[in-house]
Amino acid sequence: MRIDVVTIFPEFFSVLDVSLLGRARSGGVLDIRVHDLRDFTHDRHRTVDDTPAGGGAGMVMKPEPWGEALDAILTLESTVVFPTPAGALFTQGTARDLSERQHLVFCCGRYEGIDQRVIEHTRTRAEVLELSLGDYVLNGGEVAAMAMIEAAGRLVPGVVGNPESLVEESHEDGLLEYPSYTKPAVWRGLETPPVLLSGNHAAIAAWRREQQLERTRRVRPELLPHEETGDA
Repeated sequence: MRIDVVTIFPEFFSVLDVSLLGRARSGGVLDIRVHDLRDFTHDRHRTVDDTPAGGGAGMVMKPEPWGEALDAILTLESTVVFPTPAGALFTQGTARDLSERQHLVFCCGRYEGIDQRVIEHTRTRAEVLELSLGDYVLNGGEVAAMAMIEAAGRLVPGVVGNPESLVEESHEDGLLEYPSYTKPAVWRGLETPPVLLSGNHAAIAAWRREQQLERTRRVRPELLPHEETGDA
């Protein structure tokens, strides 16, 4: 998979060189390229923003540098992601969908956002997704883009060493993940649940399923189907 990121803070994405994504990147499983939006400006101040049409607070990112950046990056297989609090909610299902694409382009807005014409024009050239991490506002799109890249990238075959570990994670089956334990069996007076030490795989699976349901019921009840919550 190829991933391109356009940002005015390319140094933010140095984290892509560490951990599993860094290994996948150095091994050629992920081809990740980070572009400085200011490289597509032509004035001595490398200006990427201007005052909003109609007045108001803040600044808006200009369409010209974005247009030139996308001209240089887009391919016939591109899916372009604009992280924005006005977008659809990013979920594990979205991550899995993105992980199956050939080419992702993340456009990281700043200030009051990117001129809407950039998004409209890009729709005529590629698939466009406007996605939000949640109901809150960040200073820019970099944090959201990084979260989406990690969530989708780790699902690409060859990134995570043990693919089976992906199946049991939170949200993969609509529920939160069960709690995990390791050695020692007793730590500071707290015991590992005996069933996990029993060697009874059926009992362990049943316990884990019940823990998933209990944790989801307590923390995120809206994820449960009505029959699991007891609602009519």
